[in-house]
Amino acid sequence: MPLALYCAERGLSVVVIEKNASWGRGQNRAAIGGIRATHSDPAKIRICQESIRIVSGLEAERGIDVEWRAGGYLFVAYDERRESAFRDLLAIQKEAGLGIDWIGPERVAELCPGIRKDGLRGGTFSPGDGYASPLMTSTAFHRLARAAGAEFRFGETVVAMKAEGGRVVSVRTDAGEYAAGAVVNAAGSDAAELGGLLDLDLPVHPDCHEAGVTEPCERFMEPMLVDIRPDEESGNYYFYQTTTGQVVFCITPKPQIWGKDTDATSSFLPLVSRRMTELYPRLKNLKVRRTWRGMYPMTPDGLPIVGYPREYSNLLLAVGMCGQGFMLGPGLGKILASAIVDGPGVAPQLFEELSLYRKFEGMELLK
Repeated sequence: MPLALYCAERGLSVVVIEKNASWGRGQNRAAIGGIRATHSDPAKIRICQESIRIVSGLEAERGIDVEWRAGGYLFVAYDERRESAFRDLLAIQKEAGLGIDWIGPERVAELCPGIRKDGLRGGTFSPGDGYASPLMTSTAFHRLARAAGAEFRFGETVVAMKAEGGRVVSVRTDAGEYAAGAVVNAAGSDAAELGGLLDLDLPVHPDCHEAGVTEPCERFMEPMLVDIRPDEESGNYYFYQTTTGQVVFCITPKPQIWGKDTDATSSFLPLVSRRMTELYPRLKNLKVRRTWRGMYPMTPDGLPIVGYPREYSNLLLAVGMCGQGFMLGPGLGKILASAIVDGPGVAPQLFEELSLYRKFEGMELLK
């Protein structure tokens, strides 16, 4: 949606092909709403700084409320290993322009009254990060993109792409065929299948994550609270209180659950409830309203794939967002619209760092 908006505003004729029946029905629908520039990778920091500028300004600049709130992100540490890792990252994060710092246990308790203090060493806090409603944000970008002239073809599935002379010359769906000077693969969990239509091997494999939301209650915390400690059944987990009072939460399953199954499970809620109430006992009396399941289109190193493949000079890849498409999308959409119009030289470092041809070594710490 953001890419469609910014391409249209740059004067391009834009057609968005979407297999679902309407906007906002892909993986952003399952997002819990966090938007942070607090990452360990410089490219993602830059993209999300732009996302925060865009989303935080939607109401003032465009007159659209998306329930944005700059509550910040708080990564807590309860052991020396994680404290050391967070402190080491601060140099990279500050050099990238993040307003982030280490805070002690007492400040953590002020931001999150009722958090377990036993063993708490402190955490990194970035007050400029925040959260917004994914559905309201998606609707805002759809509305703005249409007003700028973008066209949307919902309920159409891409079945083939035609290439000639190192360029994609047309895209065929089950309803028609489209020709364009530039084609973008931003298909989320279906990115690898679309790449396969052109014999491109895109290392994007979705895994399943679940989330939930409670009833609303009186406001008691501001930040998105993140605990990256794993246990035998799960990895990191995180939750925050929305502008309207509900607590929204998610957890990383262990081991990862690969595939595209979006049915909720019976194991998620007992697991995440145990871990959240161990960290934050005052949550124990909140009633959960619903849970849901979505997909993280993962890459081997937890970073997106952005850029042009060697085989096709006009096929732009914006895939493998690794569960962070909601926070990356606005900033990346604006950057890529400029790259399409002005050339990839507008963001050479980003295209190099997120290239399809990188080594895919390691894993981003704050994925």
